[in-house]
Amino acid sequence: MLLLITWLINALALLAVPYLLHSVQVDSFGAALIAALILGFVNTIVRPVLVLLTLPVTMLTLGLFILIINGLMFWVVAQLVGGFHVAGFWSAVGGALLYSIVSWALSTLLLSARGR
Repeated sequence: MLLLITWLINALALLAVPYLLHSVQVDSFGAALIAALILGFVNTIVRPVLVLLTLPVTMLTLGLFILIINGLMFWVVAQLVGGFHVAGFWSAVGGALLYSIVSWALSTLLLSARGR
């Protein structure tokens, strides 16, 4: 049940990003659900491999290269999912950053209230 709630929270966070960054567009709630699902799979499977392969660069940039990796994952998912559009790579980096912040905030608010 917690997995489904987290998936819905991430879809809602993805729907909120276009209101904060106009270069990201989500056409429908269904597209947000699919994009959130694929983002979860990509971040679970592909991202750890990329982080490991780019570890020297990440250490040289004191961890800031992780933002580039997150933007790359966001951009790749936007290329794969119809109804989810990102204007460019730097828009994807900004969108990934906003998506992470909104998702964290919603998770904190909704899941901590659920635990009480």
